[in-house]
Amino acid sequence: MQIRKALAIIAAGAIASVGLTACGSDSDYSSIVDKAKDTGKLTIGVKFDQPGLGLKKEDGTFAGFDIDVARYIAKELGVEEKNIEFKETPSAQRETALKNHEVDFIVATYSITDKRKDTVSFAGPYFVAHQDLLVAKDNTDITGPESLNGKKLCSVTGSTSAQTVKDKFASEVQLKEYGGYSDCVQALSSGAVDAVTTDDVILAGYAAADQYKDKFKVVGKGFTDENYGVGLWKGDTEAQKAVNAAIEKMESDGSWEKALQDNVGPSGYTIPEPPAITEK
Repeated sequence: MQIRKALAIIAAGAIASVGLTACGSDSDYSSIVDKAKDTGKLTIGVKFDQPGLGLKKEDGTFAGFDIDVARYIAKELGVEEKNIEFKETPSAQRETALKNHEVDFIVATYSITDKRKDTVSFAGPYFVAHQDLLVAKDNTDITGPESLNGKKLCSVTGSTSAQTVKDKFASEVQLKEYGGYSDCVQALSSGAVDAVTTDDVILAGYAAADQYKDKFKVVGKGFTDENYGVGLWKGDTEAQKAVNAAIEKMESDGSWEKALQDNVGPSGYTIPEPPAITEK
């Protein structure tokens, strides 16, 4: 009797296991392309706190250029907007989120670097930004990265922006790192820091945001090239090809330019030409 009961338990466990496998999990897929086809769903990593790029609004909806790019790619992979789950991926957590398959891909002002390519793959770039500075609108002391010695400069933990300033331009700058750019902008607003540094298009989004209108300005002295890529699972070459094709289609059919005009154009930001795909 005990043997029969044990066998029944084992059989029930096996059936449950088969049932779970049939439902599918990220570990069952070698490519997000297959996952999209099989499930019709995708989890996409984005920023929640960047006006004009990746912003979760008070009503729970999402807006921004990166959001539009993510939706376009998902559509090209056969996934409807209603079946997209946007997951917040702060700068310091992006590689981990991809490595652990917590997200299927990331569109979050994610600069392509050789170091990052050790652990994740990229498609794109879909945009090239230039590192710049955000300061108070009446500030006349800070005219570029060279004028930051003795100043308090804010950037985000896990980003390379502040360190680039310290290494190349102003060795005596006081670096302040926060968890998100919105925290840096709040610190600038309160006077806790003198400037915020990251990519010009991100800063332009904040400068144009309703709550900061006429309070800040972008210095306008871009000093790096930041190639924004779509972060992918390491080695997912099938997804890389599919996402690159989606980016090129978005650029050619006018959707790319429209998304930029809608999201950051009102700040006065000059819309650039779309970049060539390099990650193949």
